[in-house]
Amino acid sequence: MGNALVLGGTRFFGVQLVESLLKQGFNVTVASRGNVEDPFGDKVNRVKVDRLDVGDMQKNFVATNWDIVFDQICYSSQEAIDSIDVFAGKTKKYVFTSSKSVYEQGGGDKGFAEEDFNPFEYELKIGPKEDFTYGEGKRQAEAAFFQRASFPVVAVRFPIIIGINDYTERLNYYIQKVRDEEEVHLVNLEAAMDYISEEEAGDFLAWVGQSDFAGPINATSDGRVTMGELIAYIEEKTGKSANVVATTEKESGSPYNISETWLISNEKAKQQGYEFRDLKEYLPGLIGESLAKMNEN
Repeated sequence: MGNALVLGGTRFFGVQLVESLLKQGFNVTVASRGNVEDPFGDKVNRVKVDRLDVGDMQKNFVATNWDIVFDQICYSSQEAIDSIDVFAGKTKKYVFTSSKSVYEQGGGDKGFAEEDFNPFEYELKIGPKEDFTYGEGKRQAEAAFFQRASFPVVAVRFPIIIGINDYTERLNYYIQKVRDEEEVHLVNLEAAMDYISEEEAGDFLAWVGQSDFAGPINATSDGRVTMGELIAYIEEKTGKSANVVATTEKESGSPYNISETWLISNEKAKQQGYEFRDLKEYLPGLIGESLAKMNEN
């Protein structure tokens, strides 16, 4: 199928991306700092590189050619500019993992469409990730790629990604709180969010990398859940009643504590031919699996 480079890819949905590429016959190279042991054995090539050191990037990729570069670890305009310089003339396509956070909270029942944030006209400010919030860093990275890159770029805007291997443990936060009968801080139980599974996120990245599409694109599972529905799923799996307290996120540190519905639309990806899973078909099972794993530890 070709040569694919994955910047990152050693954990969570990056692992799923690499596995998807391998199944499709790609020759895969994983580039990372080498701090996390990956599960791929001799199935991939590896490059040890510091993503934040443009000199190290230039040295390691000076005489390389790629069909697709997948960038899992770009968080600022400076990192994007460095990649543009490093991979100019060396890749046919570049797939950047962006975020729903390029949109402000909200979106209504239909959710934000790609046109609601236009990186082609957004004011570009060059700086490292320390200069920006997470959402602004992703906006600036998109602006840099789409305004400066000489190669085709896809920016995949994911919502919160969930899965048994989620090292952020944001979903586990709520499972643990309900299981242990601790306070659950949620200011609005009617507020809804969308999610995507780690398996689907990895598969989508591999799919869009091989498509003819270029530009920003949302990728999220079909459906959404309110915070109240999420807690009800957890209550069913734990057999406990949640002690919900209406406290704002800044005061509580509660990761899904949103005051209003925050959604994105996946219609463009569907029009391109991708079929998403239904969130409510797999979320209860994931909660049960996560609970069982927590109880083992």
